[in-house]
Amino acid sequence: MDDSAVLSRLLRQRRSARDFLPDPVPPDVLEAILADAAQSPSWSNTQPYRIGVATGELRDRLAREYCEAYDASQEALGRGLSGKLALALGAKGRPDGDFSTHFPYPKDLLPRRRATGFGLYERLGIARGDMEARGRQMRRNFEFFGAPVAMFVFVHRGLREFSVLDAGILLQSIMLSAAARGLATCAQGALATWAGPPRRAFAVPAEYRLACGLALGYASQHRVNTFDPGRLPVSELLLAPR
Repeated sequence: MDDSAVLSRLLRQRRSARDFLPDPVPPDVLEAILADAAQSPSWSNTQPYRIGVATGELRDRLAREYCEAYDASQEALGRGLSGKLALALGAKGRPDGDFSTHFPYPKDLLPRRRATGFGLYERLGIARGDMEARGRQMRRNFEFFGAPVAMFVFVHRGLREFSVLDAGILLQSIMLSAAARGLATCAQGALATWAGPPRRAFAVPAEYRLACGLALGYASQHRVNTFDPGRLPVSELLLAPR
């Protein structure tokens, strides 16, 4: 199989995994993935990102801190207006992310977002009105879906949105390199809701902001990993000439 065929296969087979085996990723494999990703192109070769990689006890500590923050926020929101006010005033569980992860989706993008969300819950057997089950599934984000490796991508604020663009290229490189080695990944925007846990875990330079996380490991046979939300055909991505 030539290089183009291999790349096409990896791009088409890669999917976001949401349930992982506990099996550890060998350090040399993890190092090889990061070495591949380090070759990613960036704006004027500035490489305006830094990566925190957590395994073992550090990974477990981060999962605990994230789950504690999530549980506290849900408990506060469950109290209604008083809980929301408490969060706004700094109660435990208040989001401290560098970027807000809660915002209204643009109307033209909302249908695809809903189709993906509803399709995922349907695959999991979660009814639309079952808020308790949906909450449990959301909490899985903060356990990294059981993945043995959690990564955190920080971007340089001085390069503005272009550092985020470069981080996206970096993430794609990580995901494809992992897929080529039989590993699965899931990019996790939800982890940007709280920046406190990874900031306490890593020596993050002051000018860097948490953009997202990434779960990495070996995918389980759970049915959630068979979910495929599909992609738009190229014809719908291309702009018509004037």
